Order: sequence, then C-alpha cells, then structure tokens
Amino acid sequence: MSVPHFTTALNGAILDLEKRILDAMPAIEYWLRGQLQDHTVPFYCSVDLRNSGFKLAPVDTNLFPGGFNNLNPDFMPLCVQSMMVAVEKICPDTHSLLLIPENHTRNVFYLQSVDVLQTILRHTGMNVRIGTLLPEISEATKLNLPSGRDLMLEPVQRKGNRLGLEDFDPCAVLLNNDLSSGVPAILQNLKQTIIPPLHAGWATRRKSRYFTAYDGVAQEFSSLIGIDPWLINPYFAFCGKINFSEKKGEDCVARNVDEILFKIREKYKQYGVKEDPFVIVKADAGTYGMGIMTIKDSEEVRTLNRKQRNKMSVVKEGQPVTKVLVQEGVYTFENINEAVAEPVIYMIDRYVVGGFYRVHTGRGKDENLNAAGMHFVPLSFEPTCLLPDHKTSPGCIPNRFYAYSVIARLALLTAALELERGVDATGEPVTMTSEKV
Repeated sequence: MSVPHFTTALNGAILDLEKRILDAMPAIEYWLRGQLQDHTVPFYCSVDLRNSGFKLAPVDTNLFPGGFNNLNPDFMPLCVQSMMVAVEKICPDTHSLLLIPENHTRNVFYLQSVDVLQTILRHTGMNVRIGTLLPEISEATKLNLPSGRDLMLEPVQRKGNRLGLEDFDPCAVLLNNDLSSGVPAILQNLKQTIIPPLHAGWATRRKSRYFTAYDGVAQEFSSLIGIDPWLINPYFAFCGKINFSEKKGEDCVARNVDEILFKIREKYKQYGVKEDPFVIVKADAGTYGMGIMTIKDSEEVRTLNRKQRNKMSVVKEGQPVTKVLVQEGVYTFENINEAVAEPVIYMIDRYVVGGFYRVHTGRGKDENLNAAGMHFVPLSFEPTCLLPDHKTSPGCIPNRFYAYSVIARLALLTAALELERGVDATGEPVTMTSEKV
C-alpha cells in the first residue's frame, strides 16, 4: 500500500526539508519497511504534527484515537484494508470484537467517531458491538447521532476471565478508552486479547518516556538521509513533583525553560530563523489538550495567575498534574482560510489512512490548537495526481503529504518501541525486547 497523495494546506516552493525527504524516498521506504516489520506496531494511532517550514516534528501521539468522523469518507477503503491487516495479525480467527469507548455520552462528536470506527471494523466482516464501562447504563441504550445514525451502548459483563455482553462472547477487546483514571478491575487479568495493551493507557504511559524513545528513532533516521536531527525532533526535558496550585516544582520548570530556550536560540541563529523561540509546558500524561501552556520567558512560570494554575493542575477526569514535559515549541505556518492549522495523521497498523487539519480561528501559530473553538478540515486526495511518485509521473506535482507520512510513521515506530518495553507494577518502564534503533 503506497502513501496516499493528499492535498495539504502548504503551497509555494518546495521547502528544503521536504525536498530532502522526497529525494530520499526509496531509502526511507526500505528502512521504514524493515523497522515496522521488526516491531509490533500499535493497532491504531493518530499523530499531531507541527510544520514551521524549517522544522517538521510530532508533538503528540495518541494510541486511542478519536476523530475518525473527521476523516474524509473517501478514505474508507484505505481504512478497511488496513484494519483487515491489523486484525489478522493480532487475532487471526477473530469473528467478533467488543469495542469499549470513552465514558462520554454527551460528546456527540466523539460518539460519531465511535460510530465510524465501528463501521470500519464491520466492513472487515466482524461482528462488532459496543460495551460501556459506565455503571449508570444497566441495559442496552440507543443514542441518536446528529448524522441520523444510532449508536447502541450495552453494559459490559465479566464472566470468569472473559469480558463480553449478556449474549456476546467476543474473541478480543478493542479499547478506545485511554484509561486516564486508571485500569478498572473489570479489565484486568482477562484471557482475551486486549488492544491496545493496558499499559498503553495514560494510567502508566508517559510523554517523557515516549520522546526519549523518539530521540533514538530521530537520530537513526536523520543519519539515514543526512539531516540535522533537530529538524524533526523538538528539545524536551522532564520535571516531577509538580503542584502548580501550591507553587511546588516551579524552579525545575523555569530552569528547563531557560535551558531549552537557549538551545533553540542557537539553532535559530544557525538556520537564520527570525521568530522568537517558545516552549510548551504540558502534563506528562493525558490528552484532550488539557494541562498545556505556551511560555516565552521562564519568569512566566513563576507569575502564573490563579486561573492559569488551576488550568495546569488537573487534566482529563480530574487527574492531578504531578509531572510535566517541558518541550520546545514548534511553530505552525500552515493556515486554512487565514486560520492557524496543524495536520493530524491517522494510521491503522503501519499504514497511513488519512487525516485532517485541526484549525482554530482564535489561536496563534505558537499556541496549542487542541482547545475549545477548534474545528476540523478533512484532508482530501490531490486531484491532479493519485500516485505518490513525484519524479516519474507526467504532470504529477510533488506529494507534499509524503513528508507528513514519514514523520508520522517515525512516531508510530517510536510508540512500538515504547510499548515493547512495557511497565512494571509501579509504572516504570521495563525492557521486554531488544531495540533495533
């Protein structure tokens, strides 16, 4: 399956980093093919990218992706084909699957994503039903969606070491719930295959460990095509024992902000970048764009107002923030209808199956766009060329999306390495297999 030729928000001359990646396509595909075959890649994932022209880097990788409803419907054949591969690898004899979503019953956008995910799975020929962990749902409950479709949620039941529904004993359990508040007892010690594994959830996963693994991947890839690893890899540091409400741990955050800003300035000077460097401070675990702030001076860390401290103190489901990632901020110079945008790339197994632009009319190019007021613009096929080869297809414009697909797959490979390490009972990483990168 080749990388689709999608339309991007970029236009104008091909940028140097894009050109380097496009020119190295054969070597890149050979290397990625070997890496992704040698490791067990996540069942599915989405990757948030930021493209500043001189730098293209992943800033978040979600192993329980929502937002399938934001993909272009034209991608459905790609999604189904990739899903067939993913399912066959994990459970070859699968005929039934239990899908467990987040505990949202009022977020209709998320529910529509679950509906699309269930549709993709059913197109592979499986019987797929949706089980909920919500205790208040004690019988099959039909939810009406804005699309005009219905979504049926049913209470999960555990019988011995198997999880299912009242009249449904599935081969495997697919989680679309990131376990931010912990792993419930009903999911522990099951005989069935659980996808993704429980230690992929935010109860144990940490962004600092992920980006540590990405360092190694970025180094090897950069050596392969002869580029500075910084061009695809943001600087970062980690701080623990944080309590923003009580002003504890701020010195660590401020110190790392200063160090990272200094390193960014040196790189900006090297590459002639005229922008002001900035840093993103974010919770080390969690998603939904919560617990994130943009910092341009370390003094800002010490002078947060009460509202900012409260915002940084908790994340999804009220989980307290005790550890943070201090990460180089990457500008996004992409925009749609004069609004700031960033690409989000979706993968099933090792295949790129589409994506969309997260767009925010009220945010700047140096801010987090995953916030209230955002909207989504699906990526579409490039009408002038359906082939990815930028050199041999007559009249075919360069596949600017290809660079996105490469960085997204590096992020996918990193997640594979991260999950292979696993975690022990305390949540610390355990090396489970040798690493190739």
